[in-house]
Formats: sequence, structure tokens, C-alpha cells
Amino acid sequence: MSKSYLSIYAKSFSWAGFFLPKKIYQKCSILYDFCRSVDDIADQDLDLNIKIKQFNEFKDNFLNKNSNEKIIKQMHELIDRCKISEKIVHDLFDGVESDLKKEVRIKSKKELLIYSYRVAGTVGLMMAKILYVKEENSLKAAIDLGIAMQLTNISRDVVEDNKKNRKYIDSNFETIKETLMAADAFYKSSFLSINDIPLSCRFAIIVARRVYRQIGMNILRKKNIENYNNSGKIYVSNLGKFFQTVLSIFDFFILLIMRSKGHYRESEHQIINEEINLNERI
Repeated sequence: MSKSYLSIYAKSFSWAGFFLPKKIYQKCSILYDFCRSVDDIADQDLDLNIKIKQFNEFKDNFLNKNSNEKIIKQMHELIDRCKISEKIVHDLFDGVESDLKKEVRIKSKKELLIYSYRVAGTVGLMMAKILYVKEENSLKAAIDLGIAMQLTNISRDVVEDNKKNRKYIDSNFETIKETLMAADAFYKSSFLSINDIPLSCRFAIIVARRVYRQIGMNILRKKNIENYNNSGKIYVSNLGKFFQTVLSIFDFFILLIMRSKGHYRESEHQIINEEINLNERI
């Protein structure tokens, strides 16, 4: 059997997934395989018209519940089992479709938030459904964790995205730092709500959150745009992941003695709600 996309492409998530119960990991892997398949269509090095055609075919197969496509069949089964709104998947499609242009330019905070929700906040929300999270504020916090990770991705991939004629943020280190500060606010708002994840799954999410957040810390250590541009792909080493896993043990016990509080990023959610009704997805 070939490795899942979860193992091949998402080393940070695969590391954290080691701590998930096997059945939950399998569900998460189905979700990731589906999301990665959609994303890969937009990112592959092919003529734009070919990518648009492939994307539309994949989307139509999903909308028509084409059972001949294994990954689509498994995703629909997951949606039914975990009570995931198909509107969330449609939001994901909208986000990926926005990358299928000759030139991508995000021009405002609102556009950046909506894009980050569509391509990653959706994944966080669907993941929370898989983990049996019910509390509304905690589902909002799952969106926040997805947005935080996407803002981290955008901050890491400025050079690579520019080569693809995609500009999500300006190509200077000050803007990268500001984007990472915004990501950090979303990481913080996601923390206490991890308490609403079942105990057997909680540690894995704590680890994923810590490891991905560390990518941002590693970016900030570059200190200037010259070092950043010369760094190549910035990542967390296996030793770094091990260290973050050890620190996650402390987070786990801190959460045991703390209570969940209200959702902190209401203003950003209101901005997203101007275009997308998040309550309908939650």
C-alpha cells in the first residue's frame, strides 16, 4: 500500500498524527488526502487551462458524488459520518480556485483572512468535526488554528509564491513579521479550546500547533530579507520537533487545570462573516 499524502507531504502533521488513535488518524488522513488532491491541482507545473480543466472535473466529480473516484467516495463517507457541512468543502474549492489565475494579488487584510479561511480554516473546522468537537467557540478556535497555519505558510513561501506569480503579502521582512504576529494571535486564540477535544486526541493537536508555530519562530530568526531569501524552505528539524513535543507535555497539563474561555478573534471572524456565514458552517 502506498503512503498517504498525510505522511508524504505533511511531515509536521504526520509527526503529530503519531499520537492520534488509529481510527481517528485514518479519518484525518482521508481528509488530508482530499484537501491535498485539490491543492495539488492548483500547484502543479502545468498550463493554466489544463489545471482549470482538472480542477473543474474534480469539483464536478465531488458535487455529483462520483463513487468511481476513491478519494471522493471516502470524503463523502467522512462527511456523512462526522456531520460536516458540504458548504465547508465548497469554501475550500473557492479558495483553491482563486489561485487558478495567471496572477494572484491579495490587496487587503479582509482578502487575506477570507483566503486563509477558505484554504486552511476550512480544514481546521473539518478536523474539529472529525475529533467530535461540539462547542461553538471551540469550532471557531479550530478555524483560527487553520488560519494561523496558513498565515505561517504564506510567510514561509513568499519567494516560492512570487515565482508562481502569486502575491499574498508584500515581499519585505517587516510584512512577513507582521503576518507572523497575526498568525501568533490566532495560535493563541486556539489554545484553551483544545480542552474540548477528547482526551485521547488532545496531545496530537497540541503537538501540531506547537511544531507549526515553530516554523514562524524559525523565520523570525532570519532577521532580515536577505537571510530569508537565501534560506530556502524553512522548516522544523526532527530534533526541533522532538523538543516541541516535550514542551507539548507541559501544555497538556496546563490545559488540564485551565478552563475554556470565550473566543478571542471575534473581530476577524466578523470580517470573514461579511462574505461567508461561518455559523452555517459551524
